Amino acid sequence: MRVLIVDDEPNIRRTLRVTLEAMGHTVDEASSATAALRRAERQPFDAALLDLRLGDESGLDQIEPLLSQSPRLAIVLITAYASVDTAVEAMRRGAFDYLPKPFTPAQVRGVLERVGQVRGLRDQVAGLTDRVRTELPEVALESSDPRFQRLLELGRTVAASDAAILIRGENGTGKGVLARALHAWSRRSAAPFVTVSCPSLSPELLESDLFGHAKGAFTGAVRETAGKVAAAEGGTLFLDEVGDLPPPLQPKLLRFLQEKCYERVGETKTRAADVRLVAATNRNLEEAVAAGTFREDLLYRLNVVELTLPPLRSRTDLLPLAQHLLAFFAAQTNRRLTGFNPAAQAALSRHTWPGNLRELRNAVERAAILAPGPEIGLTDLPDRIAQGLPSPAPTIEVGRAVSLEQLEIEHIKRILATTASLDEAAQILGIDVSTLYRKRRLYGLSQ
Repeated sequence: MRVLIVDDEPNIRRTLRVTLEAMGHTVDEASSATAALRRAERQPFDAALLDLRLGDESGLDQIEPLLSQSPRLAIVLITAYASVDTAVEAMRRGAFDYLPKPFTPAQVRGVLERVGQVRGLRDQVAGLTDRVRTELPEVALESSDPRFQRLLELGRTVAASDAAILIRGENGTGKGVLARALHAWSRRSAAPFVTVSCPSLSPELLESDLFGHAKGAFTGAVRETAGKVAAAEGGTLFLDEVGDLPPPLQPKLLRFLQEKCYERVGETKTRAADVRLVAATNRNLEEAVAAGTFREDLLYRLNVVELTLPPLRSRTDLLPLAQHLLAFFAAQTNRRLTGFNPAAQAALSRHTWPGNLRELRNAVERAAILAPGPEIGLTDLPDRIAQGLPSPAPTIEVGRAVSLEQLEIEHIKRILATTASLDEAAQILGIDVSTLYRKRRLYGLSQ
């Protein structure tokens, strides 16, 4: 871990540094509260050993400023003036633990091991909460498809580095699944994996979601927020559909990639972050660069290593993937489902799968629910797959018996399909970009 020692006695700092470095930790020192805050501004720490008495200052009074600067910091108060009241007050103010002087190396090791265990558990809970919120049967990354195997080999190789990775692929090809796998294969696997959905918010709210904001930075900012960059400290930040990143945010992301520094909205204080960035897109970013909607220098920074997921229609392992999903849904529904009969296999093989893995997942889940027997048949599949039909498109025209909302959805969809950027689409529609963002999210058009 990265540990900050805050003590006004040079001998104590020297002894603690030797002890901590022998345990394999990275150590920095501060002789005063002011120096400690300056160091915490420049780089994040996992833990701080904070002396109770810093000259004329009280270590208790420094707990809250340090936690405000670094919300994930575990502060261990150290003092020769141990008392129950002081310990209780330290914990009330947010300290992680309390270490009375004189202490042994074994005691220091023990308290830092507890810090590591608690941080690991918190990260696991955060990851599991996120997984439960968006639970989908993730298709296994093992594959018999040669092109996919080469992609996974490259992914495992680059996961060991901290290079930025750009994952390309159509909607539904599993870009988010691959991003999680890259994190799991990396040295950062014990730290958080945090997702930012670039199309989901207006530019102003997206900047706050990404970098955080100060209290009072804008209407409704009743308290400060650390942001997802800070939440991903030590781990991986996944920018989903980065091609939709608003132009005003692109230079700020570029600076973060170059310098690993950023400012919260409403603050001038520069903060550092140790974060590995993985981005994904279903767009042709080179065309966006040519159209002037995406920065060329940002594309180069994001695209240090490129991984392109093939569409499902070009993969040779479709039936094994369907079988894997069927086993998942059989277990979920507590049914005995053995596989697909020849007619169903033929239908699955000839379908073009415009929705890729997401469409396959939905088709198999439906079949698992409807199938009367242990084997999936042709009639258990959706009609467009069983009969080889194209995906149905609703006929919505002005003057027909359709609602105004349906007309609006169709009109926005068509404008988005024929424009190069959201700014252009919003201009044609006669609304501002933030309104278009909200409507896309409301109508499920963000993909």
